[in-house]
Amino acid sequence: MMSVENVTKTYGEKQLFQAISFHIKEKDRIGLIGVNGTGKSSLLKIIAGMDDPDRGSLVKPNDYSIAYLPQHPPLSSHFTILEQVFEGNAQIIKLMNEYEQAVQQLEKAPENEVFQETLFQLQKRMDAHNAWDVSTNAKTILSKLGIHDVHQQIAELSGGQKKRVALAQVLLETPDLLILDEPTNHLDYSSIKWLEDYLGKYQGAILLVTHDRYFLDQVTNRIFELDHGHLYEYDGNYQTFIEAKAQREEEAVQREIKKRNIYRKELAWIKRGAKARSTKQKARIQRFDQLQSELGKVPEKEAIDMSLQGSRLGRQVFELVDAEKSFGNRSILTSFQLLIKPGDRYGIVGKNGSGKSTFLHLLAGRLPLDNGELVVGQTVNIAYYTQEVEDMDESKRMIAYIREAGEVVETRDGESLSATQMLERFLFPASSHGTPIGKLSGGEKRRLYLLKLLMSKPNVLLLDEPTNDLDTETLTVLEDYIEEFQGVVISVSHDRYFLDKTAEQLLVFQGEGVIDRFYGTYSEYLEAKQHEEAEKTAVAKTPRSEQEEPVKKKKISYLEKKEWEEIEDKIAETEEKLESYQTELNNIDSDFEQAQILMEKIEQVDNELEHLITRWSYLSELME
Repeated sequence: MMSVENVTKTYGEKQLFQAISFHIKEKDRIGLIGVNGTGKSSLLKIIAGMDDPDRGSLVKPNDYSIAYLPQHPPLSSHFTILEQVFEGNAQIIKLMNEYEQAVQQLEKAPENEVFQETLFQLQKRMDAHNAWDVSTNAKTILSKLGIHDVHQQIAELSGGQKKRVALAQVLLETPDLLILDEPTNHLDYSSIKWLEDYLGKYQGAILLVTHDRYFLDQVTNRIFELDHGHLYEYDGNYQTFIEAKAQREEEAVQREIKKRNIYRKELAWIKRGAKARSTKQKARIQRFDQLQSELGKVPEKEAIDMSLQGSRLGRQVFELVDAEKSFGNRSILTSFQLLIKPGDRYGIVGKNGSGKSTFLHLLAGRLPLDNGELVVGQTVNIAYYTQEVEDMDESKRMIAYIREAGEVVETRDGESLSATQMLERFLFPASSHGTPIGKLSGGEKRRLYLLKLLMSKPNVLLLDEPTNDLDTETLTVLEDYIEEFQGVVISVSHDRYFLDKTAEQLLVFQGEGVIDRFYGTYSEYLEAKQHEEAEKTAVAKTPRSEQEEPVKKKKISYLEKKEWEEIEDKIAETEEKLESYQTELNNIDSDFEQAQILMEKIEQVDNELEHLITRWSYLSELME
């Protein structure tokens, strides 16, 4: 067990947390939650021994081992991936590192007897420590995280690939406490799923910060919340935390209301002219002063209304016609067609490096197409939240930066909100509005940047991996904004929870210009893929003799194609005719002969409509 006792940490004028204490036990799976800037990463660094607290202490056994994955891990650019993974401090990792170096030495000078003897001795030590499994595990973990060329130089990797290599390195060390800061960033769904299963079987304790709420739900059994310098502990996963936090806040508000009622009574007593003559009266006045100082310590939670007024969006948004884009030999779009309409909610998912961010750059006009056409509606006003951090004037104060987007914004209900009110709604307390941007954490800067974008009255939102930088509370505010937003939203994300709440259809980038479409949520897509894979596995296991010969798909003829182009209009006309006859029949009083004629017509048209719908179903299958 590890104990954190009365730890306090301050950066400049800002106190992150004060006298917080907690224990970490074996098999704990702890999720650390809090708004960006509350000190989550700072607390992780203190526990990992990378930073010191101002006051307080950490108590742990002498042989207690900790491995730490920071948000932006420092890696050695001159190492290969395998060398970096074997750069850990665990004894077995050091042995593996020595062995890999000895192998490389012998490859360069195979006749060198000293190198031969060194390798022989290391092989014996490897046998004694069962270290061969570590080498296999390293390559397996890297493969599961999407890294396959283990001899590639670190300097050649993207930021996301470096994060995955660093994650593999700490997983391989198998310490008593595994500390992970945003481990799911830059991971696709299959890698996240594998990591969930891996951590579920992990023998030590885990402490992690992540924005992925489904991941929190699956992995954690305790939640720590940092809020206004205090730490609150909850038993259970993220769902349990949400319920327990709501109850805690409700109880806090009720205590505040009770305190205010007592305060009003005491204030009335003071105003009546109570004189501090007796000891009893003095004590009552002292209690009043204490009560006065405590008022307002619990912020009252009001419902956040983010239904801001956007600019008008016409009927035309984006249309891609025969669009093509490639980089070198890598194809991003191949004869791609897409019509995006007002109100559309797209999620963009797929493999890393398949061109998702490039696609957003194309829509935003930051990159040109190689061939084809992109038509952008004249009324389109884009707010583009990119992965790259916007250059900010570090000396500028938060309130001045936000006022650049406007002193006042309007809600759809006509309410006017000042820049100060918008900052508060975006989880920046009033006391922080004069803070220079340079003193903000990375996550706070990204939240401020997002707020400025949303205040620019956009009618199209392009969001590139917003969940990589934003905390769970800010994501909830953004999701509420999107729910009320009347424009178009196109999001690149790996976050299942965020996409389930914000996307109604998906573009699935498979790589090499192949883009599939799916109508539904991300979870529904994953479920469909899982079902498809299960069916493929079942067919593969079925003996060939039992497998049915695949039915060859019939090609659509010219006449059938012409019929398909006209059939929907015919169905609409037939439905109108049927409705007209039905209305006429309903208005007949006692003319039974005319009623009989109409009933025969209705039956005839109804049969015709049924035939058309049957043909439509048949032709739609051929068109697919």
